[in-house]
Amino acid sequence: MRSMLVRWTAAAAILVGAAVPAVAGSGDAPSARKDAAAFSLAIDLSDRKLYVMEGDDVVDSYSVAVGKPQHPTPRGTFAARRIVWNPRWVPPNERWARDKRPRAPGDPRNPMGRVKIFFRDPDYYIHGTRDVDSLGEAESHGCVRMRNSEVIALAKRVMEHGGARRDPTWFRRVLNRVTRTQEVRLSDPVTVRVRA
Repeated sequence: MRSMLVRWTAAAAILVGAAVPAVAGSGDAPSARKDAAAFSLAIDLSDRKLYVMEGDDVVDSYSVAVGKPQHPTPRGTFAARRIVWNPRWVPPNERWARDKRPRAPGDPRNPMGRVKIFFRDPDYYIHGTRDVDSLGEAESHGCVRMRNSEVIALAKRVMEHGGARRDPTWFRRVLNRVTRTQEVRLSDPVTVRVRA
């Protein structure tokens, strides 16, 4: 664990200071942050961990599930620009989802959990799951899965650092209304780096 954190810290130091080229209209490439204490997320597909970064420091880490080899999680540098609380699930137009049905917010069979953080539009996000046995494995269709309680805490931090701070009563209201979807746009997109 210690060597992994040192490796991420060194990689983050290089990436935080590096300019990231913009891709017109993609929504994937954020502008480079100049603040030394920049908040970002780093996902290591090999270790199946999500790291919360503040500048060069790893301040938290979470076990995650990542994409299967046939449905890999995309690698690169992206920008989280929106969060959906109590999301609905609409099966993508993919072969694996052909027999799947849409699931409403709050439906216990909804695979999105309580919140999803988009990092690459249209279909890649960090989201909650009840399937906690999948954490630490490559079992998703490309998204990054987290324990519901952990992704809720992460989404709150992303909102705070992404210019969409809310007070505790807002979160209580959203989390208590499980069948009501609430979308939040970030005025200051949060960098998400995904590497093997």
